[in-house]
Amino acid sequence: MRALALLPFLLAFTLYAQDTPTLNLSTNLVLVPTEVQTKTGETLYALKPEQFVLEDNGIPQKIRVDQDTDTLGLSLVVVMQCSREAFKQFNNMRGLTAMIDDLAGGAPRQVAVVSYGSEPVLIGTFSSDPATLASNLAQVEPCEDDKAVTLDAVAFANHLFDSEPATNLASPAARNRRAILLISETRDFGSHAKPERVLADLGRSNTVVDAVSFNPGKTSIVDSIVHGKFGPGYYGLLVMAVEALRKNVPHTLAELSGGEYTNFTTKQGFDAGLQRLTNHIHNFYLISFAPPADNAPGLHRLQVKIPDYPDAHIRSRLTYYSGEAPPDLPDPKADKKQK
Repeated sequence: MRALALLPFLLAFTLYAQDTPTLNLSTNLVLVPTEVQTKTGETLYALKPEQFVLEDNGIPQKIRVDQDTDTLGLSLVVVMQCSREAFKQFNNMRGLTAMIDDLAGGAPRQVAVVSYGSEPVLIGTFSSDPATLASNLAQVEPCEDDKAVTLDAVAFANHLFDSEPATNLASPAARNRRAILLISETRDFGSHAKPERVLADLGRSNTVVDAVSFNPGKTSIVDSIVHGKFGPGYYGLLVMAVEALRKNVPHTLAELSGGEYTNFTTKQGFDAGLQRLTNHIHNFYLISFAPPADNAPGLHRLQVKIPDYPDAHIRSRLTYYSGEAPPDLPDPKADKKQK
């Protein structure tokens, strides 16, 4: 089994006569990249489709499992914070160009670069030229800024896939996957984007977020979502997800979208963190299912089970979004100001 890094979600695929998977830009299917390990940390290979159970809000779904997506191209936006805590971390992040090659594996790829403090700035649009990527990354410099609009930057990157059309990367069989590599501190400072809108847009698109954070912060609320401990209905789940975003943006986006999350405080830690991320994201089963036409709108919780291996450690995408954008949720900061 080998699936390439930064697997997307909410894509649809069709089959060639030889059962070769290809991807179309559609949201008719939900894709759930899934990594399975034993409790001792060893990857479980060669599991059969019938061994997987996927539940959407507790309801088992009819699924398909693909183990090989080597033909897929990659469209990646690297989103790097330049402000606040990032100012002290830039020397620790040298060598990122080579690490992106490891993350993408052998897939054809094109990479755009975005930097942000008070606002997202497009440093370089999509390019498949390694020299251009290196040049774009070299232009990202520390900025003296007291803001870090991480949610604005992620929303900007996600829309970049549509506003900057990707070029054909390889053969007709190749289709681009959308991915964001977010390098930031854990908290957002100053974004105008509504957290619920960012979650909904990512949950309806074909983008997965992999994240590397300057801080070791954790999000217990994400753990609550994993284990189904959230408020009633689709609204309750969305409220919990938004609250998790307010505590740790990169961790929450990575967990909910099916991406990887790691953190660092030193150059050695940064290198080791990306290496761990690379090792994990190259070993996935790709589960897909088609939600019913009358699917309830809102944020849906996903859970993958393998009854034959009850003690296995399963890491997979946790949520997807169905329907139109949600109404704005109450802002706790605004409530405090009114009081």
